[in-house]
Amino acid sequence: MTDTIRRFKAAAVQAEPAWLDADAGVAKTVDLIAEAARGGASLIAFPEVWIPGYPHFLWLGAVADQVPFVGRYHAASLAFDSDGLTTIRRAARRHGITVALGYSEKDHGTLYITQTAIAADGSVLLHRRKLKPTHVERTLFGEGDGSDLKVVDSAVGRLGALNCAEHVQPLSKYALYAQNEQVHVASWPCFGLYRDLAFQLSAEANIAASQVYAIEGSAFVLMATQVISPAGIDVFASTPEQRRLLTAGGGCSRIFGPDGRTLTKDVDEGEEALVYADIDLDEIDLAKNAYDPAGHYARADATYLVHRREGRRPVVREGSPAESVFPAFPSLDEEIPEP
Repeated sequence: MTDTIRRFKAAAVQAEPAWLDADAGVAKTVDLIAEAARGGASLIAFPEVWIPGYPHFLWLGAVADQVPFVGRYHAASLAFDSDGLTTIRRAARRHGITVALGYSEKDHGTLYITQTAIAADGSVLLHRRKLKPTHVERTLFGEGDGSDLKVVDSAVGRLGALNCAEHVQPLSKYALYAQNEQVHVASWPCFGLYRDLAFQLSAEANIAASQVYAIEGSAFVLMATQVISPAGIDVFASTPEQRRLLTAGGGCSRIFGPDGRTLTKDVDEGEEALVYADIDLDEIDLAKNAYDPAGHYARADATYLVHRREGRRPVVREGSPAESVFPAFPSLDEEIPEP
């Protein structure tokens, strides 16, 4: 049984990724982990596909226009056993902090929108994939399965995570609420896409979605977002129309309490920062006293959720031992210097 800290400080990242550069992304991740630890945080949450950055090119033209980017994006994505991910695990261990990392995971020829939670000793607590990539994301990323809706015990409480528009999937959210989630990582991209064109994609709409998650789940929610600068826009946009669709800024990281209160000060949308909040897990009991949709406020006689939690593979080899959906993560080599 994991010993849980009842009161601690948490940090949510608001920063610009190292676009399409895995090595630079890992280095920046290690720096932010160190900064959060110096700031007294026991937990740091990163945005969606922080490494190698959100693939804005998906939204800026025809599928044919994506071709020059696809190979670069694959090359900059991380395998579960990559040196880059191992370096980040070592950084978590060195600084004694729990890390919730969002990244593009490369599993041979398929990419996934993945979140991996790393304990303060560098071990892997949680490894999950976005169940259904959103809209045009489906041209680049594969899908997760029922095993990816899970909450785990950690030193910072019952910890769960979702990516981006998974926060408007009522059944997926309910599956986590029912696992007594206490701390939730809400990983998002930046909100510089399609301003004034699609309110659903706006910062305002998705701040609301994250805040509602906190209220419904009576959980602390760490909303971590990316930022994009004019130089970042240059990576993806080459025409006036593309520059109209993707604009600078887009950050809105914050932390919500289990009653939905905002616990952090607003940061300018173009600023890189860590936002911090003090977490007291005992506050969850008071919040659940009012709303507990998967507990005393449920009506399972009227409606209930069937959650198929087993992992699915495209090939099942009969007569062979059952295979884990995810291979074992490599052990950390004590003889290799820490980052």
